[in-house]
Amino acid sequence: MKEIYIIRHGETELNRQGIVQGRGINSDLNDLGRAQAEAFYQTYKHIAFDKIYTSDLKRTWQTVQKFIDSELPWEKLSGLDELAWGVWEGKPNTEDARDAFREMLQSWENGDYTAHFEGGESVQDVYERLKQPMEILKSRPEEKTVLLCMHGRAMRVFLCLLLGKPLNEMTEFPHQNTVLYKMGLEDGKFTVLEFNSAVHLDGLVIE
Repeated sequence: MKEIYIIRHGETELNRQGIVQGRGINSDLNDLGRAQAEAFYQTYKHIAFDKIYTSDLKRTWQTVQKFIDSELPWEKLSGLDELAWGVWEGKPNTEDARDAFREMLQSWENGDYTAHFEGGESVQDVYERLKQPMEILKSRPEEKTVLLCMHGRAMRVFLCLLLGKPLNEMTEFPHQNTVLYKMGLEDGKFTVLEFNSAVHLDGLVIE
């Protein structure tokens, strides 16, 4: 069985402020994000990863930088980028913004997967581009143990894709920064081995 460790990136300053970044904002980890990344590394550095995959956005590779520094093979896949939130990226976390996002999430929950903000992507768009990373995982059996770092909303879409679930079940996959979903791949079928694991964050002081 192939094992795939899928994690969300560590915290950025915009995460802390509740501001949506999306695909268009290429922000750095903040101090807490770096501490989360270090905690993940210390917990999982004994795993013999064959390959690292990240999105094109630096908050993902900053999160797994110590694994990259140990000279593991690393590949960026733009398919793993966060959903583009269009006109709302980087905007203050106002009541208007929260209302707009609530409405959009409700549209997706109701099955309108093509709904999107101006200049942004729908969850269906993200689902389609995530098929390429999925095929890469399936087509490289020599990579037995893989570490993959991506983004919150895209991760929820990816888990639906891997498990054959409809997109309105995205909310069944909770996440926080650096949370782990460990997946198995055997005979072309993905299964969940660890669900929403944050054991590496136990004892981490969060300001």
